[in-house]
Amino acid sequence: MKFAVILCDGMADYDDENGLTPMKAAKKPNTDLLCERGELGLVKTVPDGMKPGSDTANLSVMGYDPKIYYTGRSPLEAASIGIKLNGADVTYRLNLVTLSEDEPFGAKKMLDYSAGEIKTEKAEKLIKLIQPTVPKGFELFAGVSYRHCLVYRNGKSGAELVPPHDISGKVISDYLPKGENAELFLDFFIKANKLLTNSPENDTKANAVWLWGEGKKPALDNFGKKFGKKGAVISAVDLIKGIGLLTGMQVINVDGATGTVETNFDGKAAAAINALKENDYVYVHLEAPDECGHQGDKAGKIRAIELIDEKIVAPVFAALKNGGEPFRIMILPDHPTPLSVRTHVSDPVPYVLYDSAEKVKSGKVFNEKTAASTGITVESGVKLTEKLFSR
Repeated sequence: MKFAVILCDGMADYDDENGLTPMKAAKKPNTDLLCERGELGLVKTVPDGMKPGSDTANLSVMGYDPKIYYTGRSPLEAASIGIKLNGADVTYRLNLVTLSEDEPFGAKKMLDYSAGEIKTEKAEKLIKLIQPTVPKGFELFAGVSYRHCLVYRNGKSGAELVPPHDISGKVISDYLPKGENAELFLDFFIKANKLLTNSPENDTKANAVWLWGEGKKPALDNFGKKFGKKGAVISAVDLIKGIGLLTGMQVINVDGATGTVETNFDGKAAAAINALKENDYVYVHLEAPDECGHQGDKAGKIRAIELIDEKIVAPVFAALKNGGEPFRIMILPDHPTPLSVRTHVSDPVPYVLYDSAEKVKSGKVFNEKTAASTGITVESGVKLTEKLFSR
């Protein structure tokens, strides 16, 4: 039996003034076909009391209870970057961001949490440029695009930090660091902003840094031992690749994978099909719907869903169908990222589970409303993974 999970980050949404969501508006015949012949329902991916991040939600969908395994977002990303951590190290996600220019620092607005989706090559140069502003005892490591990592060796945790995508368009004064090391971090922000703004070497939209996602090294059980399946992970983002590495799965890097609508969808599909020749399970993570949700880009989000349907769902389904072995495909978002709020929310998300060996006919297409209409609600991502493997 082969298992493919196609995770469409942030895909679920709220109805607009016309009663449509991007899932309802998108043309996705391949996903709808699987939905018509599969099980459709809702799943609660974010446990009560936890923030609706891609970290907690993807852990849940991969079968790892966040209340047991979650120790923060940034150490998962650190694993992907290749940073060696000990149990006393504290890690932080560092975004290169765009702030408004004319006001005193605290009065600036968060214009873009991704600095215009800065290219990795240019971001690496800026990470080198701001190294002199990094506080003593900390180490700054370059990641992918706007996503980077700061490590506090043998440090103290307890900082209160707000994700930059939660404050798009807002004045940053109420969201500056609080708690442990607040003054140190604020000083870092101001110095980096001054350097990035005034440097002739900087020809990008990145004029500031922002810290969030504090955490410590996690201990995740080996995926193969936990589920008895050999697994692989395909993603453009360090968070998902880090989970894959820490759980002992094969992490497959795809050239041209960016996490945006411009990602190499064809390459990801080919990698997934190839991975299933040697593995029982593949987790294909697509970031594009989430990025569009954060940016309030309705057309982009619809387009991302259509591209996933055409370039991921269709070829993966065809390859499995022609492979001669029973298989299951599960498609879902990790959490909603509604265009109206431009950040993550904790609402249950729709899922479809197609089993090649079962003759199920839901007669429905795949969206938030049809999933809710079935009356099927799975209490957690962990339970959904159990359903995937045990049905």
